[in-house]
Formats: sequence, structure tokens, C-alpha cells
Amino acid sequence: MTDEEMNNIPEEDELPEGIIELTDEDGVTTQFEYLNTIEYDGDLYVVLMVLSDEDVDDDEGEVLILKIEKDPDTGEDIYVSIDDDEVSQAVFDQFMAMMDEEDEE
Repeated sequence: MTDEEMNNIPEEDELPEGIIELTDEDGVTTQFEYLNTIEYDGDLYVVLMVLSDEDVDDDEGEVLILKIEKDPDTGEDIYVSIDDDEVSQAVFDQFMAMMDEEDEE
């Protein structure tokens, strides 16, 4: 997804644990599975997996990494797309290293 900003608007009573819905600036809502929060270079990033209607192996799912920022008007967390490919790759690499460590345990 290349949307500039996505707001977290989960209906927690209706969604299973670990599933969130994000709505982009065009009003399109997509469900994601929360995977992890990564700290990189002093900033926080959320790692999400796109949920689809197709039966997709979890190891092959599309991963989305968004930067966590505060909305200046409301103070609530918002998720912002990352324009820097190097930062995206570094966060993804850190996430994969964490996953590898979990697999070794």
C-alpha cells in the first residue's frame, strides 16, 4: 500500500484478538493481523500482515510496515507509510531476525 496515512479504527468488540482494521484516506478499509512492533533508530514501526479471503500460507503473506506517529490534533497513534526504502528494509530485516530467533527457541 502506498497511502500516505492510515488511521487505526478497530471495533475491538467485533474483531478477533490481533486483528485490526485500517482505513486509508480514500475510505478503503482493510483488515490486518498485528505481528509486532519494532523500534528502529528511535522510532516505532508496526509490522502487519494483510489478511485476504484467499487461503495463503502465513509465510507467504504480504507484510506491511508503517511508522507509528502521534496525531497532532488528537494525540492518538496514527500509522504512516514509509517513504525511505532503506528504513523499510532495515525494519523488515530486524523483524525477520526476531522471527528467526523465535523459531530457534
